[in-house]
Amino acid sequence: MDLGIAGRKALVCGASAGLGLACARALVAEGVHVVLAARTEGPLRLAASDLAVQGAGKVDWVAADVTTAEGRARIFAAHADFDILVTNASGPPAGDFRDWSREDWIAAVDANMLAPIELIKATVDGMMARGFGRIVNLTSSAVKSPLEILGLSNGARAGLTGFVAGLARSVVARGVTINNLLPGTFDTARLASNQAAQARREGISTEEFRARRLAKHPARRFGQPDELGKTCAFLCSVHAGYINGQNVLIDGGSFPGVF
Repeated sequence: MDLGIAGRKALVCGASAGLGLACARALVAEGVHVVLAARTEGPLRLAASDLAVQGAGKVDWVAADVTTAEGRARIFAAHADFDILVTNASGPPAGDFRDWSREDWIAAVDANMLAPIELIKATVDGMMARGFGRIVNLTSSAVKSPLEILGLSNGARAGLTGFVAGLARSVVARGVTINNLLPGTFDTARLASNQAAQARREGISTEEFRARRLAKHPARRFGQPDELGKTCAFLCSVHAGYINGQNVLIDGGSFPGVF
């Protein structure tokens, strides 16, 4: 299927690895001019180099921390007029809410709620003026099925979800859609690191912990990043113009509810 977005320009955040990189890869394959953003220059430069030889689209990169005004300004000083925005940030650490300070909460809200809102604010009016825009926020399946130990993530991402629910209805008539993509467990370096930490807390090997998790998973496997990346690319396509204000859960059926 031709997604109809060749030649469009996209900003993909957290794009040096994992799910952000998978989204960038899927967009570049469709001929999109993708600007990769992440904090660390080395992995970002390497990711851009790899993508440039893999897909049909142009690839640029900007090393910047999008949770800061300075970082966002650096991106928009180098590039403007984005047709597609993919926001993405690593989730805050797990733990017991009794141990979290006000500063912990502010950091979580900055990264997982306020930074995406600032990026949307910087791009959505231009998208409406040009009559086309796609905004996809990578959040978490925990928005739909909260976990106690992920309280920082639950709270911050739920705030972004509520904001999007209001804004999305006001922009779609001008050709702009805003949706959230909710990943479950995907086979990334971050998942491996989290599982190793949880295994140490439980006093078992990482392999045993992983096997226990897989045994409880309906799909008996974790998701592959490219599965999410291609879903993201579809939400950015011309074919998804009537999908708006939605929370698209991609978790292999882990969520047990009907809705």
